[in-house]
Amino acid sequence: RSVAVLPCFTYTPPSIGIVPKTAAPPKNPKDFADFLDVMVTEYGSCFEWVELWNEPNNLNDWDWRLDPNWEIYSRMVIGAGYWMKQRGRKTVLGGMAPTDPNWLDLMCRRGVLEHIDAVGIHGFPGTWEYDWDDWGELIGRVRQVFDWHGVSPEIWITEGGYSTWRHDEYRQAEFFLDMVRAPADRVYWYSAHDLDPDLPHQDGFHEDERHYHFGLRKADGTEKLIFRLWAEGGREGVNTLSRMIRTHCRSDAENVRSPVRRSGDNPVLITGGAGFIGINLAARLVESGKRVLILDNLSRPGVEQNLEWLCSTYGDRVEVVAEDIRNPYVMQQIIRSPLDGIYHFAAQVAVTTSLEDPMQDFEVNLRGTLNILEAMRSLTQPPPLAFTSTNKVYGNLGDVALEKRQRRFEAADRLVRNSGISEDHPLDLHSPYGCSKGAADQYILDYTRSYSIPCVVFRMSCIYGPHQFGTEDQGWVAHFLIQAIEDNPIILYGDGRQVRDILFVDDLVDALLLAHDRIDTLSGNAYNIGGGVRSTTSLLELLDLLRKLHGRLPEVRFSDWRTGDQKYYVSDTRRFREATGWNPRVNVTDGVERLYNWLMAVRGSGRDRGKMLSGGKAA
Repeated sequence: RSVAVLPCFTYTPPSIGIVPKTAAPPKNPKDFADFLDVMVTEYGSCFEWVELWNEPNNLNDWDWRLDPNWEIYSRMVIGAGYWMKQRGRKTVLGGMAPTDPNWLDLMCRRGVLEHIDAVGIHGFPGTWEYDWDDWGELIGRVRQVFDWHGVSPEIWITEGGYSTWRHDEYRQAEFFLDMVRAPADRVYWYSAHDLDPDLPHQDGFHEDERHYHFGLRKADGTEKLIFRLWAEGGREGVNTLSRMIRTHCRSDAENVRSPVRRSGDNPVLITGGAGFIGINLAARLVESGKRVLILDNLSRPGVEQNLEWLCSTYGDRVEVVAEDIRNPYVMQQIIRSPLDGIYHFAAQVAVTTSLEDPMQDFEVNLRGTLNILEAMRSLTQPPPLAFTSTNKVYGNLGDVALEKRQRRFEAADRLVRNSGISEDHPLDLHSPYGCSKGAADQYILDYTRSYSIPCVVFRMSCIYGPHQFGTEDQGWVAHFLIQAIEDNPIILYGDGRQVRDILFVDDLVDALLLAHDRIDTLSGNAYNIGGGVRSTTSLLELLDLLRKLHGRLPEVRFSDWRTGDQKYYVSDTRRFREATGWNPRVNVTDGVERLYNWLMAVRGSGRDRGKMLSGGKAA
């Protein structure tokens, strides 16, 4: 609603320092007050407070080797503080880092605090702090020094933050909540945006990666978890997730090796378990008497609501670890704990996102999968693993001849038309997404061959159903329904005749459970999984069905074909069916109607309305 500027005046111009460096004391300490006087004259209408220096007990900001007892610093700040009072400005003593009562006592004895209205402190627990109690403890020590000297300035947290350089956005949210609960008079979060990765930090170009990831948004503008929670639900939105996570999990990775479990009641691990497929599988497992361990970094919009539903519905049968598969040490700790099985769904799932950021796509989909496989390889008896790959491993299928019908494409080859694309079709990895998922797919199959790790791969077509909040880039069936419900335009890339076999999520869960139960015979194989030839639809045909369900359609726009788009993909599911007896039970009409009814119910709940509007491409 408003912005108050707090200018922090810090760093010595090297030309006037005792030595030519920004952390050096100035040759003439009065120069600092003179400079502030000029700034107040020029820009004083913009600010009420001024912060005098930054982290003066930090060697990088004030080289106390050149001023061992901070004598020059004290004279400099006293003069500046005195003159700012004459100019009608309030003063903040630049934030201590670390918070040092002995240094603050020295400042009091030197008379610095007589010219100070607020004292700043800094804290970065989990990022730089090697020894941390909590904000209350730190602030209590500061107040104790004030009491000794009979002074009473305000206490501000002028910098407090958490770097998500390890992709742990939930911990950032937890620390944010801790900071706003602190018994301080004012707090400043560090910072609004991540740093531009193409630019150097003051300490150098990526000399310390932590510097680049303190923002509430990423450098490309993507909202992090704390931003979404605060924007949608305010402080209570953050509180709600925090209470739920603390009840059901150990977000602290150091504790995941010793979870609270009954003997012989080991959980099933689901990576990406707060997502659409993971949440449906978790519910089925819990209802069958299993315990589930959800691992999710909560980066995809909407998953926090999925997780809240799962935990509130199933209670202590659900455990949660808010971590990221890109952290190999966390994955080792989790997988080395007793598990009854692993379902690996955590992924970056959008072709368009992979084209924008191939490195992130690689790190999540391939590096993250290798972290899991390596952790499993260290075990004498690794649990079985089911991995969800993608039909995109077959490329754009430009070698499949098609016939154009009025509302759809149809395969010209009779065998393909009657059975679909089989696992024998050559791999042709288009787009970074296809490359990363295809490579992960192959690594998993090879780890089965090379290390006897029990694994099965599902090359999946389009999955849809409850708890899916699809976007334009992923989950297109749900996305179309959401756009219609919200009366937003629907964009078709291509001519709308492209065909997919869509599979209702309950049928996928059946297949996943069968894969786990029959891992001895299925291990080492990849299976195409989808609705098959009996559950196909084109985009245009789905819009026809949607018009019948909703009574109307929003504006439909057309755009160019996208890189890696398949005009026709239908899974040949015979190989898995023959191995397990599995058959999809939900047809297209019934499944789409069930998803539509679920989305309408969510829309009517008010509190969950924001889930349907969540954007974002990474999952």
